[in-house]
Amino acid sequence: QVQLVESGGGTVRAGASLTLSCAFSGGTFSDYAMAWFRQTPGKEREWVSAISWSGYTPYYAKSVEGRFRISRDNVKNMVTLQANRLEPEDTAVYYCAATRGGSDWYRGDDSYRDWGQGTQVTVSS
Repeated sequence: QVQLVESGGGTVRAGASLTLSCAFSGGTFSDYAMAWFRQTPGKEREWVSAISWSGYTPYYAKSVEGRFRISRDNVKNMVTLQANRLEPEDTAVYYCAATRGGSDWYRGDDSYRDWGQGTQVTVSS
């Protein structure tokens, strides 16, 4: 059974950076595309970024493009989200998720079946 464990959240000032990490276990990491989502209370979950099985192709939501960078290490079974120039609007619980594939996996479709427990990111102005 796939398990995902996020880490790296915290409270920072606007303009700062955070590195979120997600450790994968319980399966073959390279069989999965990976993504980050985020959610704030009272709002729908928002897709943030995705990365292909090989790690060569990243995708980003417009709200984070140019500020966030996703990467993966298929040896260490880790996916990382480098969040730069953070804004108060980035405050949310960030979740790591895995999919074997879906028609729109690169935009955070409903094919993601395995999820981590989340890590809180709070950005103060």
